[in-house]
Formats: sequence, C-alpha cells, structure tokens
Amino acid sequence: MHDENKKGRSFADIIRFILQEMKPRGKFLTPFNVISIVVIIAGVIILTVRFIYGLGSVSNLNQEYPWGLWKGFNVITGVAFAGGAYVLTFVVYVMGVEKYHSIVRVTVLNGLLAYIFYAGALILDLGRPWNIINPIIGNDFGYNSVLFLVAWHFMLYMIAEFIEFSPVAAEWLNLEKAKKVLQMLTLGAVIFGITLSSLHQSGLGALFLMAKSKIHPLWYTEFIPLLFLVSSIFAGISMVIFEGTISHRVFREQIGPDGKSSFDQIVFGLAKGAAIAMFVYYFFKLLVFIHEHHWQHIHGFWGFWYLFEIIGLVLVPCFLFAYGARHRIIGVIRIAAILTLIGIIVNRLNISMIAYNWNVVDRYYPSWMEYVVSFTVIFAEIWVFRWIVTRMPVYEKHTKPAMA
Repeated sequence: MHDENKKGRSFADIIRFILQEMKPRGKFLTPFNVISIVVIIAGVIILTVRFIYGLGSVSNLNQEYPWGLWKGFNVITGVAFAGGAYVLTFVVYVMGVEKYHSIVRVTVLNGLLAYIFYAGALILDLGRPWNIINPIIGNDFGYNSVLFLVAWHFMLYMIAEFIEFSPVAAEWLNLEKAKKVLQMLTLGAVIFGITLSSLHQSGLGALFLMAKSKIHPLWYTEFIPLLFLVSSIFAGISMVIFEGTISHRVFREQIGPDGKSSFDQIVFGLAKGAAIAMFVYYFFKLLVFIHEHHWQHIHGFWGFWYLFEIIGLVLVPCFLFAYGARHRIIGVIRIAAILTLIGIIVNRLNISMIAYNWNVVDRYYPSWMEYVVSFTVIFAEIWVFRWIVTRMPVYEKHTKPAMA
C-alpha cells in the first residue's frame, strides 16, 4: 500500500511539474509572438472553413493541380529540410565523429517536429482527411504502390526519431531508469531511422515518376528519387547551419560555453559536407542533362528559370560552401546555406507545382489563404520548438534544472 501511494505521488509530481512548465516565460508581447499569434488565429479560422466547406472554399486546387502549396512546400520541401537529422545521427553514432555530438539533440528535435507538423499537414490537403489511413493499410492503393511505402516510412521514421529524442524527455523528468533504457535503444533507432529516411527521401521523388507527361522535361528524369535523396543531404545540413545560427542568438542562455566556442568549427565541417553533396548532385544533374539531350529546352522562360536554379542556387552556393570552409569565413557559409535553402524550395516547387502541367493554360496559383495556413504550420512548429528548448536539456547548459 505504501509503495502504491509512493508511485501515485510520483506520478502526480510529474503531472504538476509538466503543468508548471506550461506557463509562459519571459516577455510575451514580443514582435514575433504578436505576428505569429495573429497568423495562427487566422490560420485556424481558415482551416475551420476548409473542414466545413471543403478544399475549394480556401484553396485554388483543381483536377489539373491536385497538389498545391501545402503539399509542395509543407511536405515535399519540409521533409528535405529535415534531412539534417539522419545525416548528423549517421555521422555521430555510426561514424563516431564526436565533433558534432553537441548539436545532435537539437537536430533530432528539429527533424521530429518537421515530420510531425509537415507530414501532419497532409491532413489539411486531403479532400477526405479521414481516409489518411488508406495508404498505411494499403486500401485502394495496393502494397506495391510508392505511396504505401512512403506512408510507412514516414510513420516508422517518426517513431524512430521519437525514440532518439526520448532520453532528453526522460532526463527532463528526472526518470533515470527510463533514460538508461531509452539510451540503450538509441543506436538501433538511429540505424533504423537512417535506413527509413534514405528510403522515404527517395520515395518522395519516386511519386513523381508517374507524372512524366506533366512535368517539364528539364525537371523530369527517372533519377528523381536519387536526386531527392542527395539533395536532402545538403538541404538538411544547410538547415542545421541556418537554424543553429539563429538558435545561438535566441537561445544563447541555454547553450554552454563549450557549445558556443565549438559551433564555428562545427559549421566549417558541415560546410565541407554540404559542398561535397552539392557537387555530387550537380554532377548527376549534368549527366542527366547531357544524356537526355536537353540543350533544345534551354531557351525562353523555362530554360532561363532552369539555369537560374541549377547555377544560381546550386553551383554558386556549392562554391561558396567550399570557399567559406577553406578560408574559414563563417559569413560566406551562412550566405551559402540561405541560397541552398532557397534552391531546395525552388526545386521542390518546380517539380510539384511550377513546372508541373507547365503547358496548361489555366495554371494554379495559391490563394492568400493557402499562404496563411503554410505560415501557420511553420509558426506552430517554432512555438513548440521554443517551448521544448527552453525547458528540456536540449543544449549543454540549461537555465532551469530538470524536475527533482
């Protein structure tokens, strides 16, 4: 009886602690909070209208363009940005490069939240969201469909990332036994997660293989799955650099002196990896271009738009990464990371929206409400990320100890 009461009090303490942590900290009416709250409220209103009256009431989607901004940006692009999680965990846990260990937790957290919010945004874009279970169980899709594989990869990878991050939550709650058990599962979850991530990154590209007649020849290739996989590597690395730069300013009180002093060295190492991955990607793109005899398409708007993407947003940042890493110029690397992220957005939107049905007269243009909902998803993710970082031991140093 005594033990049961003790367990009950322990569980009650955990609940009280979590409720206490839900209270806001610091200044509330900051510019970011005000803007994001307004956008989120507007997004919730729009989504309410969407679920009552259907997709057509808030979006410009149609039979020619069934995939719009919500899938093209939130899912196809957002998943590429989450690639840093599987890249960093592979480098640290499999290759044993401890240099990057200090940023693994925050990178995994970013990846986990990206999948929860961006993959979760699929529900917003489905005409009948309650049928989202169909790809997972193979109903009406079949077990040989790419969508069936991608759905399972997404679901299992989110579970793997949750296991990878769970020791942080256990440490926050001061559950030492649970933390030890979860840490024992980390390596297995990492290996499983890396395998799944490489599969679904390429799987997203494989979804477009069936749209050969709809995607402009400059962007369509049977190697889209490979290009999606390789580009997710430098997209993820660029997001780690971009997010890390902002986090080291916004969350500087949570980061210990070792983390602050070593971050520049980490960025230099990441820049080398990004440059190599971008060179490999550019080499593949060049091979495809020559093999498919695409010279005939390099004219007019689509030709110039393609060259802008492949040269201005791939080749240029590739050289900037290499130059910044070689000459130890952190500012050049940050510019390269921003250009790379823009390049990934342009590439993914080209394949899924812009160069999709490129010869159709009645083209798709996202409505203003679609933009608001996309920003709503981004701001909601930032709010959750900020709450976790300011409370859980994501970085080396914490302003508030875990529950005693």
